[in-house]
Amino acid sequence: MSIWVDIAAVDDIPQRGARVVKTADGCVAVFRTSSDEVFALDNRCPHKGGPLAEGIVHGNSVTCPLHNWVFSLETGLAQGADEGQVATYPARIEDGRILLDRAFLRARAAA
Repeated sequence: MSIWVDIAAVDDIPQRGARVVKTADGCVAVFRTSSDEVFALDNRCPHKGGPLAEGIVHGNSVTCPLHNWVFSLETGLAQGADEGQVATYPARIEDGRILLDRAFLRARAAA
Protein backbone atom coordinates (compact mmCIF):
# COMPACT_ATOMS: atom_id res chain seq x y z
CA MET A 1 0.00 0.00 0.00
CA SER A 2 1.32 3.43 -0.96
CA ILE A 3 1.72 6.09 1.68
CA TRP A 4 2.36 9.41 -0.03
CA VAL A 5 4.37 11.94 1.96
CA ASP A 6 4.19 15.66 1.16
CA ILE A 7 7.77 16.94 0.97
CA ALA A 8 7.59 20.39 -0.64
CA ALA A 9 5.80 22.75 -2.97
CA VAL A 10 6.75 22.30 -6.63
CA ASP A 11 7.87 25.95 -6.65
CA ASP A 12 10.39 25.18 -3.86
CA ILE A 13 12.53 23.49 -6.51
CA PRO A 14 13.58 25.64 -9.47
CA GLN A 15 13.06 24.28 -12.97
CA ARG A 16 16.09 22.16 -13.96
CA GLY A 17 17.04 22.01 -10.28
CA ALA A 18 16.98 19.64 -7.34
CA ARG A 19 16.67 19.46 -3.58
CA VAL A 20 17.78 16.84 -1.09
CA VAL A 21 15.17 15.28 1.15
CA LYS A 22 16.52 13.59 4.26
CA THR A 23 14.45 10.59 5.24
CA ALA A 24 14.83 7.98 7.94
CA ASP A 25 16.00 5.70 5.14
CA GLY A 26 18.63 8.03 3.63
CA CYS A 27 18.95 11.05 1.37
CA VAL A 28 16.84 11.32 -1.77
CA ALA A 29 17.42 13.85 -4.55
CA VAL A 30 14.17 15.29 -5.92
CA PHE A 31 14.49 16.82 -9.39
CA ARG A 32 12.21 19.19 -11.32
CA THR A 33 12.59 19.32 -15.08
CA SER A 34 11.97 22.28 -17.37
CA SER A 35 8.58 20.74 -18.20
CA ASP A 36 7.67 20.60 -14.48
CA GLU A 37 7.95 16.82 -14.10
CA VAL A 38 9.40 15.56 -10.82
CA PHE A 39 11.64 12.57 -10.24
CA ALA A 40 13.27 11.13 -7.12
CA LEU A 41 16.54 9.19 -7.02
CA ASP A 42 19.18 8.24 -4.48
CA ASN A 43 21.41 11.28 -4.06
CA ARG A 44 24.61 9.22 -4.39
CA CYS A 45 26.24 8.45 -7.73
CA PRO A 46 27.30 4.77 -7.85
CA HIS A 47 30.60 5.70 -9.55
CA LYS A 48 32.30 7.84 -6.89
CA GLY A 49 29.48 8.85 -4.55
CA GLY A 50 28.91 12.27 -6.07
CA PRO A 51 25.91 14.30 -4.85
CA LEU A 52 23.49 14.04 -7.78
CA ALA A 53 21.30 16.88 -6.45
CA GLU A 54 24.23 19.20 -7.22
CA GLY A 55 24.40 17.98 -10.82
CA ILE A 56 23.10 19.57 -14.01
CA VAL A 57 19.52 18.66 -14.99
CA HIS A 58 18.98 18.50 -18.76
CA GLY A 59 15.86 17.03 -20.30
CA ASN A 60 15.03 13.95 -18.24
CA SER A 61 18.65 13.36 -17.20
CA VAL A 62 21.10 14.56 -14.57
CA THR A 63 24.87 14.81 -14.89
CA CYS A 64 26.91 13.96 -11.79
CA PRO A 65 29.03 16.94 -10.72
CA LEU A 66 32.13 14.82 -9.98
CA HIS A 67 32.87 12.87 -13.15
CA ASN A 68 30.11 13.79 -15.61
CA TRP A 69 28.26 10.48 -15.55
CA VAL A 70 24.74 10.98 -16.91
CA PHE A 71 21.71 9.23 -15.39
CA SER A 72 18.15 8.93 -16.62
CA LEU A 73 15.76 10.55 -14.14
CA GLU A 74 13.08 8.09 -15.28
CA THR A 75 15.00 4.81 -14.88
CA GLY A 76 18.13 5.69 -12.90
CA LEU A 77 20.28 3.97 -15.54
CA ALA A 78 23.66 5.40 -16.52
CA GLN A 79 23.67 6.69 -20.09
CA GLY A 80 26.25 6.30 -22.85
CA ALA A 81 29.30 4.12 -22.24
CA ASP A 82 29.00 4.30 -18.44
CA GLU A 83 27.43 1.43 -16.53
CA GLY A 84 25.48 1.56 -13.30
CA GLN A 85 22.13 2.51 -11.87
CA VAL A 86 20.74 4.77 -9.17
CA ALA A 87 17.62 3.73 -7.25
CA THR A 88 14.48 5.63 -8.27
CA TYR A 89 11.42 6.35 -6.14
CA PRO A 90 7.82 7.12 -7.08
CA ALA A 91 7.12 10.84 -7.01
CA ARG A 92 4.11 12.83 -8.13
CA ILE A 93 2.63 16.30 -8.05
CA GLU A 94 -0.76 16.88 -6.46
CA ASP A 95 -2.27 20.34 -5.92
CA GLY A 96 1.11 21.99 -6.45
CA ARG A 97 2.84 19.76 -3.87
CA ILE A 98 5.49 17.08 -4.44
CA LEU A 99 4.68 13.71 -2.91
CA LEU A 100 7.02 10.74 -2.41
CA ASP A 101 5.90 7.17 -1.83
CA ARG A 102 7.14 6.46 1.69
CA ALA A 103 6.34 2.74 1.53
CA PHE A 104 8.52 2.38 -1.57
CA LEU A 105 11.38 4.25 0.13
CA ARG A 106 11.27 1.85 3.06
CA ALA A 107 11.07 -1.21 0.79
CA ARG A 108 14.19 -0.08 -1.12
CA ALA A 109 16.10 0.64 2.11
CA ALA A 110 15.35 -2.86 3.41
CA ALA A 111 16.55 -4.54 0.19
